[in-house]
Amino acid sequence: MNRDDMLTRMSDVPLWDIIVLGGGATGVGIAVDAASRGYKTLLLEKGDFAQGTSSRSTKLAHGGVRYLQQGNISLVLEALKERGTLRRNAPHLVHNLRFIVPHYDWWEGPFYGVGLKIYDLMAGKEGFGKSRMISKEETLEHLPTIETEGLIGGVIYFDGQFDDSRFVISLALTAEEQGAVLLNYMPAVKLHKKNGTICGVTARDLETGDEYKVDAKVVINATGPFCDTIRQLDDQQSQPMVSPSQGIHLVLDQSFLPGNTAIMVPNTTDGRVLFAIPWHNRVVVGTTETAVDSVEMEPIPQAQEIEFILNNAARYLKKDPTHDDILSVFAGVRPLVSDPSAKNTAALSRDHVVNISRSGLLTIAGGKWTTYRKMAEDTVEQAIILGELSPQDCITETLQVHGYHKHPQNFGSLEGYGSDAIEIKKLITKSPSLACKLHPEMAPVEAEVVWAVRYEMARTVLDFLSRRRRSLILDAKRCIQMGPRVAEIMAEELGKSLNWQNQQVAHFNKIAENYVVMNHEKTS
Repeated sequence: MNRDDMLTRMSDVPLWDIIVLGGGATGVGIAVDAASRGYKTLLLEKGDFAQGTSSRSTKLAHGGVRYLQQGNISLVLEALKERGTLRRNAPHLVHNLRFIVPHYDWWEGPFYGVGLKIYDLMAGKEGFGKSRMISKEETLEHLPTIETEGLIGGVIYFDGQFDDSRFVISLALTAEEQGAVLLNYMPAVKLHKKNGTICGVTARDLETGDEYKVDAKVVINATGPFCDTIRQLDDQQSQPMVSPSQGIHLVLDQSFLPGNTAIMVPNTTDGRVLFAIPWHNRVVVGTTETAVDSVEMEPIPQAQEIEFILNNAARYLKKDPTHDDILSVFAGVRPLVSDPSAKNTAALSRDHVVNISRSGLLTIAGGKWTTYRKMAEDTVEQAIILGELSPQDCITETLQVHGYHKHPQNFGSLEGYGSDAIEIKKLITKSPSLACKLHPEMAPVEAEVVWAVRYEMARTVLDFLSRRRRSLILDAKRCIQMGPRVAEIMAEELGKSLNWQNQQVAHFNKIAENYVVMNHEKTS
């Protein structure tokens, strides 16, 4: 993907079939679906791809054990099916992960064991592995750092794990391959109507300030927690569809949970499931459920959320994590569909809703990461009717995601790039200095910055360190040390000045400070 080329292509099309607003999993998934059916598709994102909710998940492609407990059978069935599709179409990004539900009361083993057997049965041929009861001794073999006092045993089950923002970038590349045009840092600032019906948008290039009027048969609002803002551009009297809920995760050193087995705690004090998950040689622990009044592009973890996770993690880990052990803390906002009768956001539906306004703005809201493909399919089916487009069948159930590779582990730290890892290694062969690490204790090398700018539309230091690579959420302090060199490489690739480099580093540091937990202690 090249942004200058995308700008040219946008201007060359007088009338788009579909304009998608929002560059997260759902929006980019819609672009893949629509473009692969042959529709002229343009996607506009106000920030970077996956900058919002889609890069801040628990990193699980899962059916949703907790939704089974709530009785939402249809959502679990759909998610389990989509989980299997994710693994088939993107084996370089999605893999199996073993979980253990430890039990400390006699009734927990049979209770959760039966529930997880039902989970297996619902997955059917899409199953990732069979669940089973295990002894205390086997539990400790898999989880040597788990709290042993009162431990009786556990239940093993299997789900999926992935790298969320790398998946979105790969989807964006897939959409481009299918003919879509995608632009980041290009918000829609106005909706245009003809005879009361939406017929296009005005988009503003945040890099230049230039504005573009683009026409379309259908405009899709897939902006996640920001969808009500777009709906108010359409109708100032529109009632909110979304009740935003913030979730945070803490990242710890892998010594807290060595090996490749995750812990699932089925019921915490706020009613949510708590996960402790091995990921990129770290441990991700989360998540919380906190209702918030406003939605920010860079949500800030609250001190009480951090305490909640530390306290709950201490119940299950032999060594109690403290503030000093936290390498990074990150927050995301879920776009839960509103329900005025719900007592708390944990009770709100994770089902998705497709809404069409009187003027024809098509909004997709709710849902969960794992079901992004089905959400996209449902949305495009509605867009076909709304825009009177020539009907074409959806092909994404079998469409391989860009970078598809069955043995990505052969590429070491470049595994998440899939087949693109081969091309990155070619860059290093041509310029051996690009093999230098950006930080001696972190995996990314300089060639990855070059690749991200040239082919993945990375425009800022934050784009690379937070989303093309996950350094910011893996170790915020070390990541801050990487910023100046990343800015230097990007400036050379983009033809930017020293002043631009300094501005980039300053902006990145300001954002990155919110991932350092000590800063939250000071303001609590």
